[in-house]
Amino acid sequence: MHSREKTLGDYVRLLKDAEILLETGGVKETDERPITFITYDSRKAGPNTLFICKGAHFQPAYLQDAVQRGAVAYISLCEYSEGRSIPCLKVVDLRKALALLANYYFEEPWKKLTLIGVTGTKGKSTTAYYIKSILDEYLADSECRESGILSGIENYDGVIREESHLTTPETFELYEHFSNSLSMGIHHLTMEVSSQALKYHRTLGVQFKVGIFLNIGQDHISELEHPDFEDYLDSKLRLFSQCEMALVHNDGPYFSKVLEAAKEGAQKVVTFGRNPGSEIWGHDLVTREEGTEFSVSFDGVTELFQINMKGTFNVDNALAAISACLILEIPISIIKKGLAKAKVAGRMELFYHKNKDRIIFVDYAHNQLSFETLFQSIKQEYPDREISIVFGCPGKKALGRRKELGEIAGRNADKVYITEEDAGEEPLEDISKEIASYVAKEGTPHEMIPDREKAIRKAIQTASAHSVILITGKGRETRQKRGTEYIDTPSDVEIVERVVRDEK
Repeated sequence: MHSREKTLGDYVRLLKDAEILLETGGVKETDERPITFITYDSRKAGPNTLFICKGAHFQPAYLQDAVQRGAVAYISLCEYSEGRSIPCLKVVDLRKALALLANYYFEEPWKKLTLIGVTGTKGKSTTAYYIKSILDEYLADSECRESGILSGIENYDGVIREESHLTTPETFELYEHFSNSLSMGIHHLTMEVSSQALKYHRTLGVQFKVGIFLNIGQDHISELEHPDFEDYLDSKLRLFSQCEMALVHNDGPYFSKVLEAAKEGAQKVVTFGRNPGSEIWGHDLVTREEGTEFSVSFDGVTELFQINMKGTFNVDNALAAISACLILEIPISIIKKGLAKAKVAGRMELFYHKNKDRIIFVDYAHNQLSFETLFQSIKQEYPDREISIVFGCPGKKALGRRKELGEIAGRNADKVYITEEDAGEEPLEDISKEIASYVAKEGTPHEMIPDREKAIRKAIQTASAHSVILITGKGRETRQKRGTEYIDTPSDVEIVERVVRDEK
């Protein structure tokens, strides 16, 4: 979907016009050498490649490898002796440079897409899948027949279907997904937009047809992410400067600030939620064995909707999806049908042990807000049952979660199992001990079991009759980050199914 006739001189001019180019390495704007590929993975470099030196784990040897494979120039914050045989385009801001390069290289594919961006501390994936299900129903009889999705669970663009490791893909991968979607005739794409993506310019310049703000809670506060909550919130609010229409959840202590930012950035702003003042108002919730029914009032009418997931918080996600599709002028009958069909892998997936004496939920809940709403919902729906929970925290990021989740689990659960959850480059034992210290302060029995499968198995097998076991954090993910690598592992769903099957 993009031309491969652009020259090295074109890229020099692009960076110079953006006022982020410090040195050209002697390359002039008239340089006619063709650039047919751009990458920051030296293994993919070849003749006529423009190589980018980026990443926390970048090593000069990667540049040397790219040169040997045929790279004709490189972009970096500094010069490296390993690249002395080719020009260095030295920039002042590498992340902005990446956004400009990707947009130019792929020829602005987002302009031909109907993009729906979803941000929030919790509920992004569920909302994105609800929207996709409705869009797929809407497009079923059209030429493209389906929509694309980029989420924290899975990426699908018509060409690539893959398990996701980032909420929002890195810049060039993001643009590749956009380009693939167009090449396959997919013109509607729903994507999660993380605070990190907005802060570090992964989506810089991209314009969304609809931008959705779900909620905000304390999360991602660390030296490597956001230094404080204000930076976290301000990063998320950047979405509104990049969208035509904005949807704002009418709830939470920061609603006024969020609404103000939406009105400043978007051409049209609509509020939704379970508060009576919402323009799209959800009310009269009824929880059933097969899911949840609720009414929605808007524009003087009231309609009944249903979702096949439990958890009252999922009604908020459904309201976001309904609101997005209403302002996209999708018929109400289609919205109802698509929403009723929606399934979200790893979100509030329900399993029963033996004679339904023990109820097991597998969910991706992994931060303060999602933990609080999960426990609130479980206690409301199963008031007389004991609760056990299995969870962990990632290494070297969102450091506040250890205290927050430890305290919430300690206050609300009857037994806590602490285990592996993408420890990465930090010792798992250190993470587990830190979480355990906060659980212990609440006086709650707990165990540290490094092997996630063993932790899940023990939680289920030793739970008392008529209890609820919560398995949180990983859902249907099939990999654990250990060190700098992602290692294949069974998903939480697979483990639970195995335990239940073995004990029938």
